[in-house]
Amino acid sequence: MHKGEVVVITGMTGAGRSTAAKELEDLGYYVVDNLPPSLLPQVVERVDAARGPEQPVAVVTDVRSGSFFAELEEIVAKKATGRRTTLVFLDAADDTLVRRQEAARRPHPMQRGNERLLDALERERVVLASLRGAADLVIDTTQLNVHQLTARIAEAFGTPERTTLKVSVVSFGFKYGIPVDADFMADMRFLPNPHWVPELKAGNGRDNPDVAAYVYSRPGAEEFLSGYVPVLIGVTKGYLHEGKRFMRVAIGCTGGKHRSVAMAEEISRRLRDAGLDAKAIHRDLGRE
Repeated sequence: MHKGEVVVITGMTGAGRSTAAKELEDLGYYVVDNLPPSLLPQVVERVDAARGPEQPVAVVTDVRSGSFFAELEEIVAKKATGRRTTLVFLDAADDTLVRRQEAARRPHPMQRGNERLLDALERERVVLASLRGAADLVIDTTQLNVHQLTARIAEAFGTPERTTLKVSVVSFGFKYGIPVDADFMADMRFLPNPHWVPELKAGNGRDNPDVAAYVYSRPGAEEFLSGYVPVLIGVTKGYLHEGKRFMRVAIGCTGGKHRSVAMAEEISRRLRDAGLDAKAIHRDLGRE
């Protein structure tokens, strides 16, 4: 729990806003659901008066707020709450949102008459586009279950050590789709694939030192690392200056098993050596 913080949760219908809010409540946040954005400063003032300025607050606001919703970006940008404010945007692929909405058997708040649910989702994306771009943290929940989303929220807001930027270096396989919540993405398919080396095929870039050594020793690997990591370090300084505290770097290869995994491990290690709070996450490892 982070003293005095305001977390604003928004995003696509069906992307997991309620799950995120429940986890924040469990973490000790005072949670308000479906709040018109214009009332956010008043809510914070009342919490200050009733519980003190160190009580963290989380609010869920979305298209159900109607015309008031357009005010949210301005309120967050101007820091109208008087507290440190983090904007969290939850997203997911359209087919996933459709499946979840149909399972819930509830109409989409922007659905008109007998039109398709996809039409409502398209309008919602248009309305939310600028907020997604302004968010401090974007979480793509397409491949996350409830427990995994809860873990992501707890990871971001469950500990007080947040004075530095948190960097997640995520390996992935292009054949499973590109992570839509990445701030930066790099393609490792320019390196030779250990999949075609019989003694390396079964291993992966995290647990098998021979696979990692093979990847790092290929022509271009060190040149990439020595050029890319300083760029990321430079960007983190700008992020912190602008008040952003999360950065997600996606590192891809064909299957997310060898090259991307090894390079994500090495990038996160070098970022940690530079004093950053960085860790490697392997989205698709084990899927083959």
